[in-house]
Amino acid sequence: MNELEDMIRAIEADLEYSRHEIGKASIDPKVMEAIRSVPRDKFVTPEHKDHAYDNRPLPIGHGQTISQPYIVALMTDLLQSKESDVILDIGTGSGYQAAILSRLVKQVYGIEIVDKLASQAAARLRRLGHTNVQIRSADGYYGWPEHAPFDGIIVAAASPVIPPPLIEQLKPGGRLVIPLGQPLVSQTLVVLEKGKDGINQTRNIVGVVFVPLTGGPTSES
Repeated sequence: MNELEDMIRAIEADLEYSRHEIGKASIDPKVMEAIRSVPRDKFVTPEHKDHAYDNRPLPIGHGQTISQPYIVALMTDLLQSKESDVILDIGTGSGYQAAILSRLVKQVYGIEIVDKLASQAAARLRRLGHTNVQIRSADGYYGWPEHAPFDGIIVAAASPVIPPPLIEQLKPGGRLVIPLGQPLVSQTLVVLEKGKDGINQTRNIVGVVFVPLTGGPTSES
């Protein structure tokens, strides 16, 4: 598919442009193969089908977006996941990120706070044969303790701080990838590595723009 290959080339071009900033010259070939194997046009709304393979975010309704393919590739790569891993995907949206992760790991648990998007994503992923993905509608701030601890956690929404429940649910030695900062204004993609000695290390990767992570303590009455 020419559109897919154009998207792959656009991801590679973005990586080349930003490689000094992010400290990476390439994306893991397994990640790129996973992206090739997932048809992005199945995860966008009908009115955006013609732009499904553009290297940019697209609206999916309810104030949410499907992330830019380059950022999906980068965040997936930064997890450094293994085939035996169990991954938590926060802000599942249309299910695109979860679908890509499902090609790389043993099990994906996805959380989406918008009920309709969660049910649509679950049905879509089942229809497309992603049998190792489970989706629930819930507040992603609190993670999914019933299935913790996780080998990796990926958050596709911006938060001022890393939610403490997510750090608690991350295995020692695991990675959490999240955009930190003010929603839609100033954000930085951050990787947290949970130390086996109890000391966590964070690393800033690149500036990004994400929709806000909703829920958490501020949503409670």
